[in-house]
Amino acid sequence: MKRILTIVAFAGAGWLGLVGAAEAKGPAVQIALLLDTSNSMDGLIDQAKSQLWSVVNEFIRAKRDGKPASIEVALYEYGNDNLPAQEGFVRMVVPLTDDLDTVSEKLFALKTRGGSEFCGQVIRDATGQLTWSRSSGVYKAIFIAGNEPFTQGSVDYVAACRGAIKKGIIVNTIFCGPNSAGEQTGWSAGAVLADGRYMSIDHNHKVVSIPCPQDGEIARLGLDLNKTYIPYGKLGLEGQSRQSAQDANASTVSPSALASRAVSKSSLNVYCNDSWDLIDAIKTGKCKLDDLKDDDLPDELRKLSKSERLACVNDKSAQRETVQKRILALHREREAFLAAERTKRAATNEETLDTVILKAVREQAARANIRFE
Repeated sequence: MKRILTIVAFAGAGWLGLVGAAEAKGPAVQIALLLDTSNSMDGLIDQAKSQLWSVVNEFIRAKRDGKPASIEVALYEYGNDNLPAQEGFVRMVVPLTDDLDTVSEKLFALKTRGGSEFCGQVIRDATGQLTWSRSSGVYKAIFIAGNEPFTQGSVDYVAACRGAIKKGIIVNTIFCGPNSAGEQTGWSAGAVLADGRYMSIDHNHKVVSIPCPQDGEIARLGLDLNKTYIPYGKLGLEGQSRQSAQDANASTVSPSALASRAVSKSSLNVYCNDSWDLIDAIKTGKCKLDDLKDDDLPDELRKLSKSERLACVNDKSAQRETVQKRILALHREREAFLAAERTKRAATNEETLDTVILKAVREQAARANIRFE
């Protein structure tokens, strides 16, 4: 469980970082992304890869009751012949998680192949299989994207959508093609059934990133952040390796995507690695330095005394905070630059996966008392 964090300074030999508040908080936002991975959806997957971190960054500004709103994301694929027919050509790729590096890793691994697209099936599965919060104060939403009739398959889409909203899960539908075609094939009706929003995009539109003068420095600082992570436990080295791999994946998309990822890494409410990073784990209260066995520590700490370990962790934490503050300052400058450029290009701007998701999120999250400041 996530914790809302309070900054406190200690004197003497105490921990000089961040300490979790006493009361644990669950996620404020839970989003399941259901993607059609049949043959014609390469463009959709490419948009998702290039825009993942820009969508995540919107939640840096998200607050619930004045406190940072944490986020969990799940990923499903459907409509692919490589998936089991007996399971409706549906696969849970990633369950609801705050480990967004794993979401990125699995997203970049998706492959398209022709198949049968059953929207009712994947909505029902996501509703029933994922660990959704029971709190009415959490924004819970499914975003399903595809281009075949919404009505296909043996699972009734009407029952599936009604089952979702009965659990407080909004279903938003994104038709990949002309708006009128989505309306005629049930995509609009599906959204209406579950208090969602119907949207359409040109999934084959190639996203053109806007180069920003801040991109280079933000990306460089993002790599500097990696040097402040201290892997611990069984997942430590694996998590550290995954982090570097997702930096590399983002860099293959565009300099803008890599910069957006670096911004995400600068905010604990959207990018927390307490399962493998010692600093995040201490910040969230997941573990205490003194409670860890030597075997759980990396070599750089194992050979140190307790006081030296504490000093090392404090130093790395301070370094991280300094770099994160600089990234977020540059991010504000970058956002202002992007806003001006988008205004200039307003006449030619195309709706893409990120823009339609964020429009729905901003509108719907207010129902869960989430504000974007």
